Amino acid sequence: MIPAPWALLAEVTHACPLHCPYCSNPLELVRRGAELPAADWARVFAEAAGLGIVQAHVSGGEPLLRPDLAEIVASADRAGVYTQLVTSGVGLTAGRLDVLLDAGLNSVQLSLQDARRPGSDLIAGRVSYDEKERAAEVVRAARVPFGLNVVLHRRNLDNLQEIIEVGSRWGADRIELANAQFHGWALHNRTALMPARAQLERAKAVIAAWRARHDRPELVWVMPDHHEGVPKPCMGGWGARSITVGPDGTALPCPAAYGITGLAFPNVRDEPLARIWSDSPAFNAYRGTGWMTGPCVECPRRETDFGGCRCQAHALTGDAARTDPACALSPDHHLVREAATAADAPGPPFVYRRPGAFR
Repeated sequence: MIPAPWALLAEVTHACPLHCPYCSNPLELVRRGAELPAADWARVFAEAAGLGIVQAHVSGGEPLLRPDLAEIVASADRAGVYTQLVTSGVGLTAGRLDVLLDAGLNSVQLSLQDARRPGSDLIAGRVSYDEKERAAEVVRAARVPFGLNVVLHRRNLDNLQEIIEVGSRWGADRIELANAQFHGWALHNRTALMPARAQLERAKAVIAAWRARHDRPELVWVMPDHHEGVPKPCMGGWGARSITVGPDGTALPCPAAYGITGLAFPNVRDEPLARIWSDSPAFNAYRGTGWMTGPCVECPRRETDFGGCRCQAHALTGDAARTDPACALSPDHHLVREAATAADAPGPPFVYRRPGAFR
């Protein structure tokens, strides 16, 4: 029997005011005109609750660009699903947050690109640091659970101590320090983003020292995999814990799975979420261990890391069933080893999705 998922990533739009070079959304973004209306999201949340989902990350892109966001949040609240707004902070005013809280919003996660204004604006691809700082003030004043998400890479990793201090000063309860994962547009910028091993070692020391001295904010370190030789379990296992619904209703076992060719992903416009979760060929494709190939077949870690990331395997080798090249046992490990070694040299400038973005 397939265990029920506990989380839903609700990507209500791919539209975004930022141009982050590590964006993990697909290369081909969903157009605004194809987005699910609020009534469909209400049905999705009701079906999610019936399936056993208890928490939804309302994300994008930038969900604040949906004028009906409060209606979407209210439908999740009616279904009994805990909601977290995942936002850049651009456009988050006290009035907008009050409306969302009245609709039932439970928490906010704000993104931060770097500790200081110039670096943050450069990474975001537009002037936005001051708006983020004001958004943090709004969240703190509302006394709502407040998380900060920081994607780490070669351009900000050496500023980690100061980034944590900014998060603490802004009042974050939790800081997720997520080393860049190279999917979507992030893979396009991998050479510009890939940190050197020495940077990662210094970062680990910073985190250990902070944790030894402070109880808050809670620091969550999402480890890299290009330098470790050990793959991470794909979303806790493909189709094991979480389900993603894209802006157009496409249902995915992983938010990066858009790029996997050869799988036909179902859509919530056509099928109920419970049937998608349990019966969809795409969701069942890489569950368990029967699909495994290469060194994964006999590996004692196969039920711990599940062969690593299926999306990364496909992106780097063209075959989602191959052992994740992040694994030192993978016949394709040279693909990540070479990329990691090259990070010791200066990186190129970022390539933004939109020509003419911040320089």
